[in-house]
Amino acid sequence: MQERRLGLLQATAINMIDMVGIGPFITLPMVIGMMNGPYFLYAWLAGALLSFVDAMIWSELGAAFPKAGGSYNFLKEAYGTTKAGKLMSFLFVWQTMIQAPLVIASASIGFAAYLSYLVPLSTLASKAVSGGVVILIIVLLYRRIETIGRISVLLWLGVLFTLLWIIGGGFAHGYFWEPVKHINDGLVVNYAFVAAIGFSSVKTIYSYLGYYNVCHLGGEIKDPAKNIPRSMFISIAGIAVLYLAMNISVTSVIPWYEAKDSAYVISVFIQRLAGDTAAIVMTCLVLWVAFASVFSATLGYSRIPYAAAVDGAFFKVFAKLHPTRHFPYVSLLFLGGVAFVFSLLFKLSDVISAILAMRILVQFIGQGVGLMLLRQSRGKAAFPYRMPLFPLPVYLAIALWAGILVSTGWKMVASGLAVIAAGTLVYMIKAKRNAEWPFRSQDA
Repeated sequence: MQERRLGLLQATAINMIDMVGIGPFITLPMVIGMMNGPYFLYAWLAGALLSFVDAMIWSELGAAFPKAGGSYNFLKEAYGTTKAGKLMSFLFVWQTMIQAPLVIASASIGFAAYLSYLVPLSTLASKAVSGGVVILIIVLLYRRIETIGRISVLLWLGVLFTLLWIIGGGFAHGYFWEPVKHINDGLVVNYAFVAAIGFSSVKTIYSYLGYYNVCHLGGEIKDPAKNIPRSMFISIAGIAVLYLAMNISVTSVIPWYEAKDSAYVISVFIQRLAGDTAAIVMTCLVLWVAFASVFSATLGYSRIPYAAAVDGAFFKVFAKLHPTRHFPYVSLLFLGGVAFVFSLLFKLSDVISAILAMRILVQFIGQGVGLMLLRQSRGKAAFPYRMPLFPLPVYLAIALWAGILVSTGWKMVASGLAVIAAGTLVYMIKAKRNAEWPFRSQDA
């Protein structure tokens, strides 16, 4: 039996260190290049808007079903009313076993890539570094949850210091507000601008992902009806302000048309302000942030196969808790092992869009539709947290996610559909053997 040991501070820290990984430091120049103008800040606002709206859905579900596993439980509860709950929850776990290690690997690969600014790395050495980061994370997570909560707060302090140094550097430079004054220079709101927002938002929303990580730890959160929603909204608001301020600060020193072509824009930014030694220190802090992100993501995802196994919907071995430290160690070791392999096989640029394309249909859009089904079947009284103006935020979230899905590119959409199709086939084989839905009509 897991114990509720994580309070609002720890839950918020876990969310925020998952959000601020290597993502914003790598995607900052990408977003500027895609927008190709001083109005690139609108893409970061668009990412924050989608995160806020989607967090309303997560908050209703997380407060109502505060269990380990997050989306697994949400989809099972929601689609159980249509007798397809087992299929939807199985598909979520199926895709998690593929995309969660990709998320973990993407952060470790990003860590190795940024390390090459300090130490030139061969291809083999870079892979050794990324794989080593995953192994170290597994070692750190192999302990009791309250200890992990303290580690999360410590890691978050490093994340906060890094962002504040970047922002403070721009203030000290004296031209902090110049990018804001010129944000609309050359702006024409037309189809091209909307399309650019869509494509660049794929990168910004990747940098916001993680605001819901607390839901995967729902069984370990104190007073979940209050702390789960609060931790998400605090996380998103805080990170949105920090991301916008960071972008403004960097482009107040390095013009946007130069920043868009810089592979290590943060290091270059600090180098121009304070010299080579400061740039080295900043690069080390960016590596700290990337490491913290791998830590938080691995922690959250390791609870999903565990929750499914406890429920009898996945291999029983994943339901095992450590006999003395009481955490799902089999799930942690498996996902960490797969992430280690992925970190050796893939490039960072190959996984960002794939991660989103794979998750949007089943997880994000699936949860929005599922919440509306639950509201109809159980009534609003069953939800301790209730979003304002329901169901309008749900419709808006679904529309925005559909736009992001299309913006990942048709090849990525096809790969996401292929994963869903393969998962459906595996589920049908499993259901046939066990005489489960849809092969037994009375099965709920």
